[in-house]
Amino acid sequence: MTARRPAPPLTPAAPLTPAPPLTPAPPLTPAEAADAIERVLAAGLDPEDCPPRTGLPVPAGELLLMPAASAAHAGVKIAGVAPANPARGLPRITGSYLLLDGPTLQPLALYDGAALTALRTPAVTAVALRRLAVPQAAHLVLFGSGPQAYGHLDALLAIRPLTRVTVVARSAGPAEALVRYARERGPAAATGTPEAVAEADVVVCCTTARTPLFDGALVPAHAAVAAVGSHEPDAREVDTALVRRSELYVEARAAARREAGDLLLAGPAAGSPHNLAELVNGKAPVPADRPRFFKSVGQAWEDLAVAAEMYRRGGGTA
Repeated sequence: MTARRPAPPLTPAAPLTPAPPLTPAPPLTPAEAADAIERVLAAGLDPEDCPPRTGLPVPAGELLLMPAASAAHAGVKIAGVAPANPARGLPRITGSYLLLDGPTLQPLALYDGAALTALRTPAVTAVALRRLAVPQAAHLVLFGSGPQAYGHLDALLAIRPLTRVTVVARSAGPAEALVRYARERGPAAATGTPEAVAEADVVVCCTTARTPLFDGALVPAHAAVAAVGSHEPDAREVDTALVRRSELYVEARAAARREAGDLLLAGPAAGSPHNLAELVNGKAPVPADRPRFFKSVGQAWEDLAVAAEMYRRGGGTA
């Protein structure tokens, strides 16, 4: 009987190295981020071809993986959505964004993923509302009081002559803080109720709501509405009445069919919306006789466009 050879000794594991430090992002306004997004759409990017978001349920919430690539750059965002974090005094959205060189796939920068999301989401909304909000839009009704509400306020102030802001939020303290922030930037601001949409020029929903926030029949025909709070097929911030009345726009129809609960839960009323590339390139109608509703779920190509612009401004090559 042949003797069994002893197993080779285990190779000592290499010591763990600390995670690379986050690259400080150069200052980039929502309007500048919106310009970066518009440039890639004008250059021919088709949002329908963007890889889908991968979501993995984990004990604390959800882990998201969002890759994208262009000839010049590639990148991936790993984000966590932890619903219990705000009660702990921590951000609900966490994560990192790794930017790579396109031709070689060598790492270029590691950015704060939550900060990138807080910048690119209002920028995407600004791209849409530059075309959907009436030029003289003065009254913004803003649902929510978290980071996205602040980012959207700044983005809308950059593209429309807002003179009045109504904040609708569940918690009085955060709502009043956002009102003070708005007043510091010029507009008259106050807290209000959902019925304020009846006097709105622009309505933006930045909440974690799972059921409609207001009666869509109240929204004036000249108003533009954007909803950005959810990428879940069973959650929505607007009702079927608004969807039925409105001209509809999304980042990509393919993504909306997977994730846009605001449209999916409206059933046949949602029809076939226009995508963001069609809107930017003048191929989508923008009627004046009914509301225009933009539903955003967030896509990886948007993160890549903004991250590449941050890298370019920080001294890298575009």
